[in-house]
Amino acid sequence: MTENTRNETVLVTGASGKTGRQVADAAKAAGFGVRAASRGGAVRFDWYDRSTWDEALRGSRAAYLAYPPDVGAPGADESIAAFAQRAQEFGVRRLVLLSAIGERQAEPAERALRESGAEWTIVRATWFMQNFSEGLLLEGVRSGEFVFPAGEAPQPFIDTRDIADVVVEALTDSSYVGRALEITGSRLLSFREAMAEISAAAGREIRYVPESVKEYGAILAGFGLSPEEVAFTEALIEELLHGGDAKATDDLRQVLGRAPRDFRDFAREHAARGVWKT
Repeated sequence: MTENTRNETVLVTGASGKTGRQVADAAKAAGFGVRAASRGGAVRFDWYDRSTWDEALRGSRAAYLAYPPDVGAPGADESIAAFAQRAQEFGVRRLVLLSAIGERQAEPAERALRESGAEWTIVRATWFMQNFSEGLLLEGVRSGEFVFPAGEAPQPFIDTRDIADVVVEALTDSSYVGRALEITGSRLLSFREAMAEISAAAGREIRYVPESVKEYGAILAGFGLSPEEVAFTEALIEELLHGGDAKATDDLRQVLGRAPRDFRDFAREHAARGVWKT
């Protein structure tokens, strides 16, 4: 049942991130007031600094939770449990958590939310299309040689705008309370095939070069990540990209009444914007 959201406010954590920006825009379009919160924004929010939580929560009726660097990171369950309790003390009962399909490390955080007493929805997503158009991996695509330890495993890549649309439905429709939604794109593509589609859209060759997870971990260590962070990232990549059980689901269509955005359309749109120009 869709509820009246006009003049109500939703807190969007990670509002400067890949999904948070899209959720904030989609929530505004749906009639919410939006508290766009991030570590460096006008509304300050930091999962690792609980003194920032109260001001971000004040005046909100629901919240979107995006936990960095990943919902399966050590300590995420404790933070989410504490945040959910504090949110309810402020009258914020409906919480929507971004999680990942097939990520066992995320189970403690999901369980913490389910057991919190809040009205919860978990939105499990797969690999973002926007990982190729923004953030740390963009430069590799622009360089013409995308080096990444994904092997030849296929993924049902999802557009973050589709994630945002599903999140807003979960915020406005009580029928999604107490449910975990698994949303994907409609096609399975390997990373090599994804680079071929980006190449076709961009009008130049962008090669996919697979490397081992350990080689990638060494690169991360060179960027200053701790041994614990490197080990967590390596385990996460192994589980999410090499599990061999990736599949497209129909949850997004059931929630939104339409098909997911297609990767080819994503590639053409972003190529037209000049995202992958050198």
